[in-house]
Amino acid sequence: MSSQVQPLIDYLQQLQRKGETHVHLDETARKVMREFFLAAKGYKKLTPNATKSDNSRSSITSQQVQIQGNNSQEKIASLTTQAANWTPAKTLGTLHGTLVFSGGNPDADIMFISDAPGYFEETKGHPFAGPAGEKLDGILKAMDLTRDEVYISHLVKYRPSMPNQTTANRKPSGEEIEAFSSFIDAEIQVVNPKVIVALGSTAAHHLLNSDAPADQLRGKFHQIKRTQIPVRVTYHPSYLLQTETNTDKRKLWEDMLSLMEKLEMPISDKQQKFFLPKS
Repeated sequence: MSSQVQPLIDYLQQLQRKGETHVHLDETARKVMREFFLAAKGYKKLTPNATKSDNSRSSITSQQVQIQGNNSQEKIASLTTQAANWTPAKTLGTLHGTLVFSGGNPDADIMFISDAPGYFEETKGHPFAGPAGEKLDGILKAMDLTRDEVYISHLVKYRPSMPNQTTANRKPSGEEIEAFSSFIDAEIQVVNPKVIVALGSTAAHHLLNSDAPADQLRGKFHQIKRTQIPVRVTYHPSYLLQTETNTDKRKLWEDMLSLMEKLEMPISDKQQKFFLPKS
């Protein structure tokens, strides 16, 4: 790879000698730089086509998602089949090969969206397995719901890879999310939930086209521009595994209470008081 990068290094050093401190990069140049970065980190191999423009990939990116079927179950099944053979994702070379598409009820009122499957999801073959899955199950139970009554999905349908990876996970890149963006759009169209819950900042940033921290986005309902579906941003269940205090747990639960109120679900006095300081 060094021989391919050296001309770029020489050019940048030449600009530096001239006193230049900034270099403008168009979108094509940014994608080329991302190729070099991922190769340097060991996430993928640099191909001879790495420095070509977007036009060289038009045959790949032109692949279209098709929603097929007579009901929501059949439509989600057709999307799952397409994701298993999705060329734009496979050509990235940065994802594992085990498909983890979605889970739950495609006719649900509530749709949960996270960033990408991790080690446990890849091992079990369904979203939210392992400790984070147990935490999500506990949240649903507190809402008097089960997985069969909600729909759960990821922005990216395969586990993002890392060098020498075992159980460690990483967040998906923008390129990986973009490769699957038409799928999450199609899922939202098929499920047509009454409310979407964005679990974590990565899902929130994509759905709302915002880079604001999750703390700033949570606490109120947003709306995806292309739909009329309200979106509630809250913490990813895995985040709650890292905190010992009830403060953030209460914030997440307040998001769920607001969700229940919006859907006119019954809320008991006990549910109202979850994680509140005891008097």
